[in-house]
Amino acid sequence: MNLTTQKRLAASILKVGINRVWIDPEQIEEVSRAITREGVKQLIDQKAIKAKPQKGISSYRSKKIKEQKKKGKRKGRGSIKGAKKARTPKKQVWMTTIRALRKDLKSMREAEEINATTYRKLYKMAKGGAFRSKSYMKTYARDHDLIK
Repeated sequence: MNLTTQKRLAASILKVGINRVWIDPEQIEEVSRAITREGVKQLIDQKAIKAKPQKGISSYRSKKIKEQKKKGKRKGRGSIKGAKKARTPKKQVWMTTIRALRKDLKSMREAEEINATTYRKLYKMAKGGAFRSKSYMKTYARDHDLIK
């Protein structure tokens, strides 16, 4: 039996797609006789025609992956998309290094390992990008006899 017209009418009445229209297999005869919108509406009231529930997208997999990433997994070479500087911008790298260097310089000055003049000199050098890490800065200071 061809019920395409009834399905189309029911879909427009229920405001769903044709694939979501469910017709009771025991009342197919009755449904096939309904050819008007009114007839289909009556069948909907009688529960001979229903709208199937909407299908959702399960978030189980994404939650599981997120949980694993929190543990530090799934972050290998194959998962990396984007250049090194896209993942951590140049500015961010600079900020972290310069903050560490300045904090170290401050602690050295407070511990009186270096005097104010040396502090200022190393500070300016750090600002100019002379050191790439704290260890490089300390090595430089040791090599040039700047640490007491």
